[in-house]
Amino acid sequence: MDLWLRADASTPDSPASAALRSLAPGVDLPKRPRSSDAVAVAVRVVAVRVSDGAGSAWTVMVAVLRDQSEPSPTTSGPGAGVSPVRYFAVSGTRGGDSGQVAVVGAPAEVSVQEASVSPGGEVTHRVPADSALGTTLGEFVRTYLGGGQGAGLDRYLTPGLSVAAPKAALYARVEVDDVAADTEKAANAGVPADGTAARVRIRVTGQDAQGGRWPLLYRAEVTARAGRWEISQLEAGVTGPSAGTASPTPTTATAQATLGGAR
Repeated sequence: MDLWLRADASTPDSPASAALRSLAPGVDLPKRPRSSDAVAVAVRVVAVRVSDGAGSAWTVMVAVLRDQSEPSPTTSGPGAGVSPVRYFAVSGTRGGDSGQVAVVGAPAEVSVQEASVSPGGEVTHRVPADSALGTTLGEFVRTYLGGGQGAGLDRYLTPGLSVAAPKAALYARVEVDDVAADTEKAANAGVPADGTAARVRIRVTGQDAQGGRWPLLYRAEVTARAGRWEISQLEAGVTGPSAGTASPTPTTATAQATLGGAR
């Protein structure tokens, strides 16, 4: 997580970018504006909770403490006076007897809640942006990350599910890069019969006030109900029913071991 915060897609040969690629070759890198030399520096990065998913899947919630002496990206409005702590969910798999771990995608900025893991499965069906599901997910992530503290999220959720938006998110703009699902029914233009469920992967880019672009990846489960798609599980930041069993908060040494040991 520390390497990802310091990496830059514009300078793939920098020490941070090269080191990150050696650990997680497939992870998208942030892209900083050319006019800025600023690099996001975390005072401390701590793994605070681990969740095991189906098979070899895992998710680690990571707390990122930033330097409180740094000026806030915004001085007024929804982003003003936010906490100096941001939380990200990092997901991956562990391999057999070797114990080797692999990070499967970019981090997802989340709220300070228990991490949860969506069931595994291939998501190979592209979901068009103008389809019913694509529209719902686009509106959801813009609300979730839009800096308005998640007001209006309930309209996208299955009744009984509660999702807390990340309060420290300061994205001036949120773009949905692509959505993929594990079933063709989710890729159709309309909404299937009630009870139809699908697992989806959502690739998002959040642009901060300085023009930096941050690739984020979310996984969710969606269910059709009453002629619309609803989010019935989000990978992290869920305060309602969720999959996966969360372990007690790990120590720093345990967290390092979980993520594959020393860099």
